Amino acid sequence: MAASNPFGAEGVLKTSAGEYKIFRLPKLADAGLPGIDTLPYSIRVLLEACLRNVDEFIVTTEHVRQVAGWNAAAPAQVEIPFMPGRVVLQDFTGVPAVVDLAALRSAMVRLGGDPKKINPLVQCDLVIDHSVQVDSFGSADSYQKNIDLEFTRNLERYQLLRWAQDAFTNFRVVPPATGIVHQVNLEYLAKGVLTRDGVAYPDSLVGTDSHTTMINGLGVVGWGVGGIEAEAVMLGQPIYMLLPEVVGFKLTGRLPEGATATDLVLTVTQMLRQHGVVGKFVEFYGPGLSTMSLPDRATIANMAPEYGATVGFFPVDDETLRFMRRTGRTAAEVELVEKYYKEQGLFRTDDSPEPRFTSTLGLDMSTVEPSLAGPKRPQDRIALAGMKAQWRQDLSSTFGKSSPGNGSTPVSMTSEGGPTDEPVTPDPGEDGVPVEYAGKEFSLKHGAVVIAAITSCTNTSNPSVLVCAGLVARNAAAKGLTAKPWVKTSLAPGSRVVTEYLDKSGLSASLDKLGFQTVGYGCTTCIGNSGPLPEEISHGIREGNLVAAAVLSGNRNFEGRINPDVRANYLASPPLVVAYAIAGTTDIDLTTEPLGKGSDGNDVYLKDIWPTSQEIESTIAKSIVPEMFTTQYGHATQGPVEWQKITGATGDLYQWDDASTYVHEPPFFQNMPEKPQPIRSISGARCLLSLGDSVTTDHISPAGAIKASAPAGTYLQEHGVRPLDFNSYGARRGDDRVMTRGTFANIRIKNLLVPGVEGGVSKFLPTGEQMSVYDAAMKYKAVGTPLVVLAGSEYGTGSSRDWAAKGTYLLGVKAVIAVSFERIHRSNLVGMGVLPLQFRAGENRESLGLDGTETFEILLDDTLKPLQAIEVSGTKPDGTPVHFVATCRIDTPVEVEYYRNGGILHTVLRQLSKS
Repeated sequence: MAASNPFGAEGVLKTSAGEYKIFRLPKLADAGLPGIDTLPYSIRVLLEACLRNVDEFIVTTEHVRQVAGWNAAAPAQVEIPFMPGRVVLQDFTGVPAVVDLAALRSAMVRLGGDPKKINPLVQCDLVIDHSVQVDSFGSADSYQKNIDLEFTRNLERYQLLRWAQDAFTNFRVVPPATGIVHQVNLEYLAKGVLTRDGVAYPDSLVGTDSHTTMINGLGVVGWGVGGIEAEAVMLGQPIYMLLPEVVGFKLTGRLPEGATATDLVLTVTQMLRQHGVVGKFVEFYGPGLSTMSLPDRATIANMAPEYGATVGFFPVDDETLRFMRRTGRTAAEVELVEKYYKEQGLFRTDDSPEPRFTSTLGLDMSTVEPSLAGPKRPQDRIALAGMKAQWRQDLSSTFGKSSPGNGSTPVSMTSEGGPTDEPVTPDPGEDGVPVEYAGKEFSLKHGAVVIAAITSCTNTSNPSVLVCAGLVARNAAAKGLTAKPWVKTSLAPGSRVVTEYLDKSGLSASLDKLGFQTVGYGCTTCIGNSGPLPEEISHGIREGNLVAAAVLSGNRNFEGRINPDVRANYLASPPLVVAYAIAGTTDIDLTTEPLGKGSDGNDVYLKDIWPTSQEIESTIAKSIVPEMFTTQYGHATQGPVEWQKITGATGDLYQWDDASTYVHEPPFFQNMPEKPQPIRSISGARCLLSLGDSVTTDHISPAGAIKASAPAGTYLQEHGVRPLDFNSYGARRGDDRVMTRGTFANIRIKNLLVPGVEGGVSKFLPTGEQMSVYDAAMKYKAVGTPLVVLAGSEYGTGSSRDWAAKGTYLLGVKAVIAVSFERIHRSNLVGMGVLPLQFRAGENRESLGLDGTETFEILLDDTLKPLQAIEVSGTKPDGTPVHFVATCRIDTPVEVEYYRNGGILHTVLRQLSKS
């Protein structure tokens, strides 16, 4: 906290629970800093953090003046330090963070320091929610079967987390089968106002999952960062950031009958993607906020990574207070939030001054219509009424298949809309592929919905869409409708409270009748943990080379993410997930065609089973009470019996087991010298991958299932692991040897060095041999050749996966040269000591004539400055030179120091060892 009070802002806030010291924002006007009441609310939170932490070392009075003087039209390109109040982790990204902390302790001992200096200095919460997989579905015992498999597969990882819970202070673990991290954060972890050493201040955080932004719906500033940055915050380091542009999104009106919060968020996502908000704050304002429930706000905030923003912020207001009461927060907690935010000018009302924004756009919510998004990107919204026509167009233009009913000619296309060299594949025709499964015979066709999943933090936190889904299921079952036999159905609630209110309303039984039994509490289908399809279904898809579909209430539908057998993936509201499970196909217009025939032989349409808004609201009012939240979260850290039985290592240092295939001491800090080497040029570099636009972290980072024939699968088998026991890449994030082999191994990635081939394949250019990306990288490493990656626009879009950067670094990549970068991935590359370079405006790989066969020289020295122009020279195999100038995307002076030290954690380790 602040060591001084240079602006005279220190004051006292009195509550019924006692007095707290606060640092008053309104006082800044007396110090010659006017206009605070028209700053965006999100900027005011950053301002308070600077004001409170002034020590003239990390945070200076000049930082306060810079934030207070935020210029809406053109924010100054200055960096400010932000010290979040806490850190939230999930287990996929949290395990490598814990591994790194354990490795830092080992390294600290090697440097002669005290390992206990490596300890979280702010509250850290790790919620285990990413490890459950949908192996079993459609039966009453599916949940128990899946949790049994989860603990069998992940015991080593869970032993590590149990060790960490005891070894580190300020470190809390929410065990498996409790809920999804963002819903647990929204309903339980978040306090609205934090207190420490008698000082009250706004709740703020960073999280190791990009959908951390869901907490913005509660008026809490927070966003996703790489595990690397999160670890630095845990160790007391600030996040350095450029003052952001803030885009104001004005909401008016209210949702019409039949439209859901999911439809609203897909509309907002499409609009903001078109507006362009990558790297910016988005703040919602306008009279429409007063008509929105907080879960609806959280649904929109959750999708900030999909529309590209750093945050999607909703200010604190009366609805915030109502939500806190509804979710069982204490009277004292709610009182503190209300008094603090009103005292600080941070409380929004309809009469509050309209903030200044860099740019604005708006939406009348009454115009929102039922929608889906897909087949590959969350911003590609499709109106429900146009879904059939769009599906048929995509079947031909995107997937290169014959489209029924319109005589279209199949053309194989890239994701960017241009033709590829891929041949058009044979089509099974209108008859499809005959399949026999579970005692039933049917024909699988293009567009068969083989996965229908109510999943994801985005929607399973929202009672309105879950109750709507339950009512649709109840009404469908009453008419005798069932899910099609080829559909893998699942329900993965975001918290156990969801099960309580579905049970109380009687809707659990209705969902069960249609196959939507609870399969687990956590992230499932949305992150690729959909589990395998039944073999008969999978075989039919492969036999007919079918474009099968998934419909899920998630936030991500990138290529290769949901299931390896499924190529077309659509985001939709939970009730539409139920509807498509009944229809069994995307080749249908649900607004005009029947879902099927009821038990009376009559056609049943979607409109026949869709509930009214009043019915949804009355069901929620009767079924949800605060006691559900206090009861469920009162024992949130206890976990199921399986968790309570785990025993493991103890002590300050983790005992590394070299035989483990789950947890290894990573090589990042081994043999690290006390002082960093000066920055030098990168010479003689070869291209490992040449990639197109919109390459996501799903393409880069290891995720999903491990193929037996892949380098990671081969490695595991060599170490005695059967393919049956491979688990997922996410489960093995604590083992760098598995993860490095899985980097750039996505089944849909297209390396232009090997045209016409999908998957993690590259070419060892000196000999022209084609091999896996990992094998090529190791051959280059053996001869001391540094590597580069060439890429198009939006490189690294997607989740905040630190392994996308760690794996890149461990493969020997020294620089990535791209048209543009996604915010988190660019930061993570720097955090691992990988140089991000950006082509100048109007230039790209094609315009410069680069095909990836060149040998590159990147001219650097120890005087490197942020955003500096960097000369790059390339020599083609025939000796032809290529020269261009790129922009160094090391954006701040602090990042230069991270790069010089070889990464952010190396920097922290050296600082702590000196102290």
